[in-house]
Amino acid sequence: MRKGLPVTEAAPRSPSAPAAPSAAAGRAKLADVAALAGVSVGTASKALSGSGRMRPETRQRVLDAVEALGFRPNQHAQSLHTGRSWTVGLMTTDGIGRFSTPVLLGAEDALGAGKISVLLCDTRGDTIREQHHLRNLMDRRVDGIIVTGRRTDPRPPLRGVDGIPIVYALSPSTDPSDTSVASDDRGGAHLAVEHLIATGRTRIAHVTGPEHHAAARDRARHAVDLLERSSLRLATGRVHFGEWSEAWGRRAADAVLRTAPDTDAVFCGNDQIARGVADALRERGVDVPGRIAVVGYDNWDTMALACRPPLTTIDMSLGEIGRIAALKLLEAIDEGPVAGVHTVPCRLVVREST
Repeated sequence: MRKGLPVTEAAPRSPSAPAAPSAAAGRAKLADVAALAGVSVGTASKALSGSGRMRPETRQRVLDAVEALGFRPNQHAQSLHTGRSWTVGLMTTDGIGRFSTPVLLGAEDALGAGKISVLLCDTRGDTIREQHHLRNLMDRRVDGIIVTGRRTDPRPPLRGVDGIPIVYALSPSTDPSDTSVASDDRGGAHLAVEHLIATGRTRIAHVTGPEHHAAARDRARHAVDLLERSSLRLATGRVHFGEWSEAWGRRAADAVLRTAPDTDAVFCGNDQIARGVADALRERGVDVPGRIAVVGYDNWDTMALACRPPLTTIDMSLGEIGRIAALKLLEAIDEGPVAGVHTVPCRLVVREST
């Protein structure tokens, strides 16, 4: 179902019509929204209609006020006035949804605050299906599109799209002139290694996924760089590239213990690998974190909380990536796109494995 936004308040009533209830009585007016947001009625109207130039923070204050007051605009009047559909396409290549779902939920929260409807399309990584969904979105005259995927590897931009703002989330576009929002893998890797060093670990191994994946390569490179700047080196002398799986984590733990039995920490490229490492260490009687600390990546509750002990890990802030992507899209719709990649900071989640 499509939803819209108004530019003006309802048309004047006849003298005999009963007065509309105030915001306190349950029906908010545009003036109430403006007052709560601390802006003029004109600015509030422009924020809701998508016209005019303003800072994203100002627009967000208006949208928050709309949500807080339960303001219900006139959909039909708004659409006629602006020529916009008040719908946005969310296109994902991740059928499983492990990474894209949090991104999409964050985007939908931000868009929903402005009463913008969302059309979700799953391409399943198929280029033909992607073009089919893209044509449907264009036929529906969506105001913009957010594209996300299952990996952090840059992806080719959408083809055959003219005049529709697009923002790429998590999986940035290979075209530097596009607008992309991505996780800060450099900052995430540094958080993990800095935490281990701060807890007194100096013999740190790194076990991660396939080397052809950007996430594995980037996190490994940044971890090694920080170790070298701290006058340290990898405990085993190399990065252990493999698979994004618990099975690989268990095999890699054995390889680390054979190669460098004095290892006192393992930084893993994702939580599945970390859980496999922790399981293997426990089976061999190695105390975690007493003898060897383990840090994962992704903060996937299914893995991080079920691990024994629960995993210290890096949260990629996927919901925030989606929220910022939505705000960037609204900005692009109003004022035109801003080229480049906007990175979202990760955060360290400390649990019992360190």
